[in-house]
Amino acid sequence: MRWNLFLRDRMPRYVTEILALALAYVFLKAFRVQTQLMMALVIIFLIANVIEEVWEYQRKKKFYDVLEQAVRELDCKYLLPEMLSKPDFYEGRLVYEALADTNKSMYEHVAECERTTREFREYIELWVHEAKIPVAGLLLMCHNKANEDDALLAEICRVDDAIENVLYYSRSENAQKDYCIKSVALNRIFSNVAVKYRRMLQLAGASLEAEHLDHMILTDAKWMEYILGQLMSNSLKYRDSKRPLSIRVWAEASDDRICLCFRDNGIGIGQSDLPRIFDKTFTGANGRKGSKSTGMGLYIVKNLCSRLGHAISAESEEGAYTQIRITFAKNDYAMLQNCNVR
Repeated sequence: MRWNLFLRDRMPRYVTEILALALAYVFLKAFRVQTQLMMALVIIFLIANVIEEVWEYQRKKKFYDVLEQAVRELDCKYLLPEMLSKPDFYEGRLVYEALADTNKSMYEHVAECERTTREFREYIELWVHEAKIPVAGLLLMCHNKANEDDALLAEICRVDDAIENVLYYSRSENAQKDYCIKSVALNRIFSNVAVKYRRMLQLAGASLEAEHLDHMILTDAKWMEYILGQLMSNSLKYRDSKRPLSIRVWAEASDDRICLCFRDNGIGIGQSDLPRIFDKTFTGANGRKGSKSTGMGLYIVKNLCSRLGHAISAESEEGAYTQIRITFAKNDYAMLQNCNVR
């Protein structure tokens, strides 16, 4: 709060006081009051006003300086009322109470939005689990009839993948920690994924090679199975029709981390698209060709990896290969303390 702005804001009052003094002078003159007495009264009036203005400026300056600084420096503006003390002048109390009421209303609105989001998320998860029951039954029927209904099996697997995408998208977008990070065997996680996609790999005539996966990693097993399942699904979806699909998975260990590499010899990704493959709804040239992609799979994978604390990156050469690398930290005990079991 600056002195010149304060005086400018008070200018109407000063003009009114000067007019009042002039009018008083005319009346006092009419009653033949001595000039010395009138000057004494004017001086007393001016001194009293100067003292009042300085006092008024100082008590308002303290409040408004804190307000201006908080507005300028706070990243979370909604915390502004917490930075202020209730002032002792009327206008300041009005501002303080208005900010407090606004903040309270905002918190109530956020709480209502969180409640609505939570209820919607719970409904989505319930629907997903209900929808997966008949899908699991159909998958079992197809597996029991080997070499029959291959097209039906492929479509059911696509439906199953789509349902899982809905479930894990809901979980990845939610602020709550709906996961449990603990030490799990990497080869067991990958074995579960390989079993799930075994029939689809056979139908595609694909070969799968896995090596050096005998490591313990800190992650959520279910989330990691979904992540690897998405990579497997993408390999099947974007395989090159001119050659048999080959998928190779291996792990590289160092002193402080384990890196899981997932590589296929599919159609690859163009260099112009590569930096954006983890962006939401980005399909790229490959997705537009066959209208198969929603652009959500790798976005969900990236989001889940971020929540789990894993780094993920991709490299590719169009028409040759695509390789995804997921890096797990070793001995990250702090992450275990944040475990929130489903």
